[in-house]
Amino acid sequence: MKVNGEMAVLGQRVMPDARIEVDPAAHQQQAKRVTILLHKPIGYVSGQAEDGYEPASVLVTAANRWKDDPLRRPFHPGHGRHLAPAGRLDIDSTGLLVLTQDGRIARHLIGEDSDVEKEYLVRVEYQGQAKAQAVFPPEALQRLQHGLWLDGKALKPAKVSWANEDQLRFVLREGRKRQIRRMCELVGLKVVGLKRVRIGSVVLGKLPMGQWRYLRDDERF
Repeated sequence: MKVNGEMAVLGQRVMPDARIEVDPAAHQQQAKRVTILLHKPIGYVSGQAEDGYEPASVLVTAANRWKDDPLRRPFHPGHGRHLAPAGRLDIDSTGLLVLTQDGRIARHLIGEDSDVEKEYLVRVEYQGQAKAQAVFPPEALQRLQHGLWLDGKALKPAKVSWANEDQLRFVLREGRKRQIRRMCELVGLKVVGLKRVRIGSVVLGKLPMGQWRYLRDDERF
């Protein structure tokens, strides 16, 4: 970085009218930061290790890379370091988890003003019945779509519909802690399986469980 045409030094004070120039190499370095799409299995936490469980980022190794990754980028060990989860998945949930070195992507997905859709397939039981759709009250489904509160705050409207007789499809624009499981509890549903299949326009697709791929240059959340 240069200030008024001269190289800046650490801790240098800069006047409001100073001319700041950023070295093009710095922009290139930012561009080298990677974003990983991981199909998280049950038993891994999204972030830091806790209660003896490993973080999902330990799965980002050359051996676990999806053989059909469309981006033929060479893997470098540095790509597995300093990865932050851009949104969490509970330890007992599976599906698409975004791990990134790029703070811009993290802010876009989990910043306070983020409005990116997240889609989930949720297997449920209602009062012990596996074929929940047949007996679940329509008005309760409407409450899942809009009208529930968690932690003293109203939830944003959600898109909730039946995918089949025992599975609901949730599309949310927020991510409170264990939100879907708690929403279901409020209307008498027990969640027996939860899988995230989409974030924005990026889908889990055929990515095998426990494997990962790079976010392609043409993909946008």
